[in-house]
Amino acid sequence: MSHFSFVDHDLVPEHRFDDRVRFERRPVRTPDGAVAEGLYAAWITLDNPAQHNSYTTRMVKDVILAFRAASNMRDVVAVVFTGAGDKAFCTGGNTKEYAEYYAGRPGEYAQYMRLFNDMVSAILTCDKPVICRVNGMRIAGGQEIGMACDLTIASDLARFGQAGPKHGSAPDGGSTDFLPLFVGIEHSMTSGALCVAWSAHKAHRLGLITEHVPALRVDGELVPNPMVVTDRWIERGRIVFGEDRTGEEREAAKALLARGEVDLSALDAAVDRALTGFLMTMPSCVEKTLGSLRKHKLEHWDRNRESNRAWLALNMMTEARAGFRAFNEGPRERREPDFVGLRRRLARGETWGPELIEAILPKEG
Repeated sequence: MSHFSFVDHDLVPEHRFDDRVRFERRPVRTPDGAVAEGLYAAWITLDNPAQHNSYTTRMVKDVILAFRAASNMRDVVAVVFTGAGDKAFCTGGNTKEYAEYYAGRPGEYAQYMRLFNDMVSAILTCDKPVICRVNGMRIAGGQEIGMACDLTIASDLARFGQAGPKHGSAPDGGSTDFLPLFVGIEHSMTSGALCVAWSAHKAHRLGLITEHVPALRVDGELVPNPMVVTDRWIERGRIVFGEDRTGEEREAAKALLARGEVDLSALDAAVDRALTGFLMTMPSCVEKTLGSLRKHKLEHWDRNRESNRAWLALNMMTEARAGFRAFNEGPRERREPDFVGLRRRLARGETWGPELIEAILPKEG
């Protein structure tokens, strides 16, 4: 067989990725478990576990280039987007960088948000199917880049949610566009405006994710997340399947959780099954199907991303400046501003400025 000489379409050929974004190709398998020689899945891993895989400006650039590279690789069947460790897929933008550099600099943050928007668009326009492998928390911007993916396969210990209104921002990096498509308006309000986090079981029930698998090994066996109600559907007229346990049940669940260890082998097996599924399809037909289905996300994303970027940048002078500083500087147990005090001050007619911000930051003691 003759070898065709291909043109290189990469934006930055032979780019060296930062050590906090890992890019690698791994073999995919046929239905009988054999390695499909010469064919791969591209794995893009956010590798910043000490900060829950939050992304810095440099990491965002690398994610963009990683998706472009994976999209161009002719021997890549699909992309797996995940995080390092077992605590988090991603919790969004790096709040330390936000607080110490971007807070109070709306022009700089507008440039950063241009990069963030390009990251989301790189996922939504990747020529290969994208699987979000959720190994832990998928919160805030992590939720947004996760929803841009085509499938989500999660550890059932994972949590899904937004945090913006608690920390001075709005979930306008994709969640206000994507959440209603997944779960409807009212559940979107609960997640986006009230910042209520969902278990993987509830996220699956609501239609947010494709699949969840157990990841807690106790006495040699994988067991469902004990912190979540998984054994009944209706209680006093309310659906409770997937809700967090409370009271004595919660205390017993915490004890069981402490006895076990996290084992992501079932998660990796589920991801492998999905990769095999994509392997056994016509590539151009899958690409066309992805493009057609993604239009529902892109319709909202393309309509709103630039106006949202402008608002998020200006917000760095006021609530975001206070919220990110509170998270970065506050004591571990209190990393939110004084919401009640802020509302009272604004109701009295106080204006935003350094004095107001300092007054609402959490204090030691």
